[in-house]
Amino acid sequence: MKQYNEKLARWINSTPSSDAGINNIQIPGQVEHLVWQNRYKAPSVYEQDLVQHLITAFSNGVTELDDLVNALNDQGFRDESGDLWSVVSFSTEMQRLGY
Repeated sequence: MKQYNEKLARWINSTPSSDAGINNIQIPGQVEHLVWQNRYKAPSVYEQDLVQHLITAFSNGVTELDDLVNALNDQGFRDESGDLWSVVSFSTEMQRLGY
């Protein structure tokens, strides 16, 4: 199973093609169904670690953004630059990762 949508990876930062639809015609019964339709790359180790730390925080009853940021910092998990989390940096990171 593919871990990301290879066609999306080619389109993520490109301009619209004048040949839209080329190589994308679907033949009934021969359509490749992708599990990860909206993912343009496989998740990095950092992204997977972030998910695990978020799961830990949510499992401990965290529901508010300030508390979530504090929980990530308390767990010792830092942002990709190695800095402590803030509400602003967490929100920015969620926008960036929201592919």
